[in-house]
Amino acid sequence: MHSLSTRHFLQTTGMLLAGLVLAACGKQEPAAPSASAPAPAASAPAPAARVYVVGTDAAYAPFELQNEKGEIVGFDIEVVKAIAQKAGMEVKFINTPWEGIFNSVAQGDRDLLVSAITITDERKQTLDFSEPYFDAQQLIAVKKDSKISKFTDLKKLKVGVQNGTTGDEVVAKLQGKDSANIKRFESTPLALKELEAGGVDAVVADNGVIVNYVNNNSDSKFKTVSDSSFASEQYGIAVKKGNAELLAKLNKGLADIKADGGYAQIYTKYFGAAPTPALAPAPATAASK
Repeated sequence: MHSLSTRHFLQTTGMLLAGLVLAACGKQEPAAPSASAPAPAASAPAPAARVYVVGTDAAYAPFELQNEKGEIVGFDIEVVKAIAQKAGMEVKFINTPWEGIFNSVAQGDRDLLVSAITITDERKQTLDFSEPYFDAQQLIAVKKDSKISKFTDLKKLKVGVQNGTTGDEVVAKLQGKDSANIKRFESTPLALKELEAGGVDAVVADNGVIVNYVNNNSDSKFKTVSDSSFASEQYGIAVKKGNAELLAKLNKGLADIKADGGYAQIYTKYFGAAPTPALAPAPATAASK
C-alpha cells in the first residue's frame, strides 16, 4: 500500500471542499408563482341581509310621529318592529306623505306600508293587506262648551277633517262632497289646531288620534262625542298586490306577537288598557285612514 504525501492529501481535500461549495451554490430555490397563474380562490362574502323599506305618514300620533330627534316612533312602528323581529326581518322606516303613499308601494319604492290604513274592498283591488292589527272608529272632537251631541248635528257646521281619510268621507256624505263647510287639512293635528283657534266647530277623525290629542292637550279644553252611526274599521299592513311571501311573513309575525303577549304590551303602553276583542270587519265602502 502506498502512503499519501501531505501535499497530495491537502490537494485532494481542497478539491472535495470546492466541489461541495459549488454544489451548494448551484442549489435552485423553489420557482416563484407565475404572474399568469390563478390566485387561490377567496371565500365569497356573506350576502347582505334584505332590508324592507316601510312607508309611513309620520304625522298621526300616537300611531306614527317624529320625536324631537326626528326619529319615527309610535304604536304602528313598535308593532311592525315586533313583527319583524319574530319574522327574522330587518326593516327601515321612511316618512312618506299620505298623498301618494299607496303609489310608493305599487312602484316598488316601499316594500310595505303601516300608517293607520283602513282595510277596504276598494284598496284590496290594488294592494294586499295583513290580518287586522287595530280596531278603530270615527270620533268627533268639539270644545267642552259645545252643544253638539251627535253626528247629524254637524250637518250645517264647519267641520275639520284630514284630506282623503275616512273622516273626510263620512262628513262629505253628511254635508255633500263639495260643501264649503268641510275644511280639509294635511293632517288631523292641524285640523284640531284649527278647532282650538275657533276656525271650525268640530273635527271628525279616527278615535285613537282624537283621544291621544285630547289627553295630551288639556289646555285645548276639548271633549269627544261618539256616534253609533260610525262604522267600525280595521287597520292592516299593506304590501304590493301579489307579494304573498312578504304577506305570509307579516301575518306569522303578527300572530306570534299576539300569542306571546307582545302586542298587548305595546297596545297598553299607548292606549292605557289591554285591547278589547276584535270589532266586526270594516265595511267595504270605508275609504281611508
